[in-house]
Amino acid sequence: MNEEQVEQQETEQVEQQPEPEVDDRLLRLAADFENYKKRAARERQEYVQLANERLIAELIPILDDLERALSAAEQHEEGQLEEGVRLVQRSLAGLLERHGVTPIEAEGKFDPHVHEALLSQPSEAEEGSVIDVVQKGYKLGERVVRPARVVVAAAPAPEELESDA
Repeated sequence: MNEEQVEQQETEQVEQQPEPEVDDRLLRLAADFENYKKRAARERQEYVQLANERLIAELIPILDDLERALSAAEQHEEGQLEEGVRLVQRSLAGLLERHGVTPIEAEGKFDPHVHEALLSQPSEAEEGSVIDVVQKGYKLGERVVRPARVVVAAAPAPEELESDA
């Protein structure tokens, strides 16, 4: 290598080294980003806590209604007990509806996205249709929170087909 090539190589090495200002800015940017991530996580946690707090505040009156219904049951007032339980059911259903929870329709054809088949039963109904709902399902918006547990119609049993003929 001649002297000119050595000088050019040293110049390239100096140019490749980050300048102190750029290096400092990169470190500050990285620190700012870490602070942003921590702040965003803290804010998300606060939103979840606030949402839970609101829901709990709305559930407490329903708990009060249930306690009143149980108190009526202890006094053997069946009419008041039934009325109290119905009040609790309506209150809770209304609260869930206000928060976007809707029951899943279980009528018609079996849909594996929203139904869970517990068993299939020979039936006169169309094969693959829902004939009984064992447990209601619910959605929160478009998301399934709990699928509806259903009994699905199967083809009639072979002995039924023979007796019909």
